[in-house]
Amino acid sequence: MPTQPLKLLILGAHPDDAEYHAGGLAIVYRQLGHTVRMISLTNGAAGHHQRPPQTLAQIRRAEAAAAGATIGAEYLTWDIPDGELMPTLEVRRMVIREIRTFAPDLVLTHRPYDYHPDHRAVGQLVQDASYLVTVPNFMPEVPALYRDPVVAYMADLFNKPCPMNPQVVLDVTEHIDGIVRMLACHRTQVFEWLPYEEGVLDSVPADEQEKIAWLRRWYLEHVRPRAERFRDLLVAAYGPVRGRQIEACEVFEISEYAQRPDTVRRAELFPTARFP
Repeated sequence: MPTQPLKLLILGAHPDDAEYHAGGLAIVYRQLGHTVRMISLTNGAAGHHQRPPQTLAQIRRAEAAAAGATIGAEYLTWDIPDGELMPTLEVRRMVIREIRTFAPDLVLTHRPYDYHPDHRAVGQLVQDASYLVTVPNFMPEVPALYRDPVVAYMADLFNKPCPMNPQVVLDVTEHIDGIVRMLACHRTQVFEWLPYEEGVLDSVPADEQEKIAWLRRWYLEHVRPRAERFRDLLVAAYGPVRGRQIEACEVFEISEYAQRPDTVRRAELFPTARFP
C-alpha cells in the first residue's frame, strides 16, 4: 500500500462515461480512502431525444454530481458543448491546468480510437498534455509537475486503426451494484435516452425498484462483450475457473506517452487488479 492516499482523475467525454468504463476501480479507490475526481469535458447536452439542450445540460450536471456522491467522489462537468469537443490548444490548456492543479497519481481516459468524436478528442487531449504537464515554460502561470502521472486508457472494443492492448484487468463482479447505483443517477440517459436509442424504451419499468433491476440487467448485457473480448486475459489473471465465469470486468491499457510504472507502482495504482 502507498504511504500517502492516491489521487485518481478520470477524464471522460460525457457524464456517465467515467463510471461505465471505470466505476469499479473508482469504488475500490474510495473504499481504500483514496481521492477520486471524475470530469466530463462536455456538458452532455446532445444526449436526448426530447429534452432541450440547455435544460438537459443543467440536469446532467446535477446527475453527474449525484453519481459521484454515491461513492464520495467529486464529479465535475465542463461547459464544452456535447458533440463539439475538439483537441484544440485552448482545451489542451484546460486539461493541463486540471492535471497540474489536481496532481493525480493516475489518469484514466478514452483511447484516441473510438466511434465517438468526443471520446477520440479526450484521448488525444490527454496524450498531448502528458508530457507538457512537466514543462515549466509552457503555461508558467500554473506550476508544472516534476513528473507526469501514469495515464491509462479505459476499455473499448474497436480494432481500427489498432485494437486495445490492456495490461491491467479487474474483476468488478463484487462492485456491480455500486456501479449500477452510480449509473442510475444519470436518469435522463439510462432510463430515457439510451433505451430510446436502442429501441427498448417501452421495456423500462415505471416502478423505481424495478428500474434498478432493469438497469442491472442492461449493464451486464453491455459489459459481457468486454469480458468475452478479453477472456484470455481474465483466464490468465484469475485462473480457468474464475476467469471463465467473470461477466463484468474493467481493463486498462497503460499509455506509453506518460509515466511508465514499474511493477510495484502499477500494483499500487490498480489495487485488487491483476496483471496478466
